[in-house]
Amino acid sequence: MGTWNSDLTGVVTLPGGRLVRGRGLLGGAPEEEAVPEYGLYLTAKPHAEDGWESGWVCWPDFRLPRSSDEAIAALKDAYERSASMRVEIACDGGTGRTGSAIAILARLAGVPREDAVPWVRANYRPKAVETPWQRRFVRDVDLARGDLPR
Repeated sequence: MGTWNSDLTGVVTLPGGRLVRGRGLLGGAPEEEAVPEYGLYLTAKPHAEDGWESGWVCWPDFRLPRSSDEAIAALKDAYERSASMRVEIACDGGTGRTGSAIAILARLAGVPREDAVPWVRANYRPKAVETPWQRRFVRDVDLARGDLPR
């Protein structure tokens, strides 16, 4: 088991020191030195990559996950794995859904809910978390229960 080279494109250091990588699937397969040990894929249709273990969350482009509680459970699992594994989070473009997921990982690492979107934009991609509802999701989702307030 390993950790990411922090110089690789898309690698983010979460508060506390864990490294995760965000990636856009449309950019093609990662280079050999950038292969994860676990990938969490946030796409509308099931997605898996050959060569490493993966998980999938049904999360249509520009929208929210179909199941908030399943998404939060998968992100908690990815966060735990990132303590000792090379974990990547990816969607088609690597910005909206991936940025939202990395912002949730930042919250799990201790970033306050109201600071998570600015944090991911400063540390991952300036336009991460693209839509107003993704920003609301990052801010308002209950990390203990995986649901949004009504």
